Amino acid sequence: MCLAVPGQVLEIDRQGEPTMGKVSFGGVKKMICLDWLPEVKVGDYVIVHVGFALSIVDEKEALETIAMFDEMARLAPPDEDVPARPSTGTAS
Repeated sequence: MCLAVPGQVLEIDRQGEPTMGKVSFGGVKKMICLDWLPEVKVGDYVIVHVGFALSIVDEKEALETIAMFDEMARLAPPDEDVPARPSTGTAS
């Protein structure tokens, strides 16, 4: 199963190739490739899959999705190891 998750762009580094940026996923910060979104700005929310930002999403939609992930984690049976938010598949 593939999963893309929303995160907020905190920093952008356009100095090298590819363009990279620090993206926050509920406080967890990861370096993400932003090369496919040349129009992205600090503060934007992006949809990320395996370390690549695929699209810019509006803040309301991103926050609704994050809230749904949090609710799923809250409702998980206590014996299941369910992270509060899905991993982006990259290291920070």
